[in-house]
Amino acid sequence: MPAKPKPNLPTDLVREWPLPVAATLGSSVRAKGLVLEVRAGLPLNVRKTLDVIAGAMVLRLPVEARTEFAKASSIVAQKLDGIEDLPIIPREIEDILSISTTERHRWLKDGRLPSAGTRTVKLAGRAKKITFHVFDPRMVENVLNEDRVTTWREDDAIAAAENRRKAAGKAKCLKAEKKERAGVASKGETQTGLKGWDEFERLGLLR
Repeated sequence: MPAKPKPNLPTDLVREWPLPVAATLGSSVRAKGLVLEVRAGLPLNVRKTLDVIAGAMVLRLPVEARTEFAKASSIVAQKLDGIEDLPIIPREIEDILSISTTERHRWLKDGRLPSAGTRTVKLAGRAKKITFHVFDPRMVENVLNEDRVTTWREDDAIAAAENRRKAAGKAKCLKAEKKERAGVASKGETQTGLKGWDEFERLGLLR
């Protein structure tokens, strides 16, 4: 009697947590940022076993690491609770709204993209820490859903055109004033030069 084939036993322990759209806001950069945030709470030896695959956070460990898998799963589940409220960092908001760094800085400065506070981190390979503004996810979601970026760009284009018009007008006025001052100065010099002839004649210096 032929021996029964041995069943294929799983070589890895795998658990997935779907990432809600409210958390990623459709951004792969944001999804990666969320993974890094959750990884930071895991033990060093299992951090890289957590990743994002097809819109879900996936933890994968070998079957021999059941204890580590159970602990890591518990940590990930806790970290994911309320993950949609995690502040959005600069590179994430730029990807979510499809905006440039220049636009982010301009709209942050004039209040259209209000800051939700600042965050200070030390990047690998850098001696100094860096501080940057973070943003409220619900604010960013509203900006995205209402397509405010399109309106802001139109407003900026109008403002830029108006500023160019004013600058051209100012330059034209300055040029006219400079020309007028030059004319007055030239006339004064001519008049000053003629005043001395009468005195020369009186003294007989012209004879």
